[in-house]
Amino acid sequence: MLNTISYLLMMPPAQQGGDSGGLSGMMPTLIMFAAIILVFYLLMIRPQKKRQKEHQNMLNALQMGDKIITTTGMHGTIDQVNERTIVIKVDSVKFTFEKTAVASKVLQ
Repeated sequence: MLNTISYLLMMPPAQQGGDSGGLSGMMPTLIMFAAIILVFYLLMIRPQKKRQKEHQNMLNALQMGDKIITTTGMHGTIDQVNERTIVIKVDSVKFTFEKTAVASKVLQ
C-alpha cells in the first residue's frame, strides 16, 4: 500500500490536450477583458462626459435675465454675469455664486 502511494506521488502530472501556454491560451481571457472595458466605457464614461459637456455649454451660455436653479435649490434670476461668478436676484436680495453652482436653467 505504501509502495503504491509513493509510486503515485512520483508520477508526473497528466498532460492536458492542446497548448497550455502562450498567447493562444490567453486569447479568450484577453477578449473578455477588452469586452468588459468596452461595455464599461459605453455605459458609464461616455454618457457622463456628454452630460458634463452639456452642463459646461449651458454655463457658458448664461445671460442676464435667465431664470436658474442653483445646486442648493435656490431659484432666481441672473442679474449680472462675470467670468467665474454670477449675481442672482431673489425677490429684492442679490446673491453672488460661482457659475459652477448653477444646476439648471429654467425654460421660459
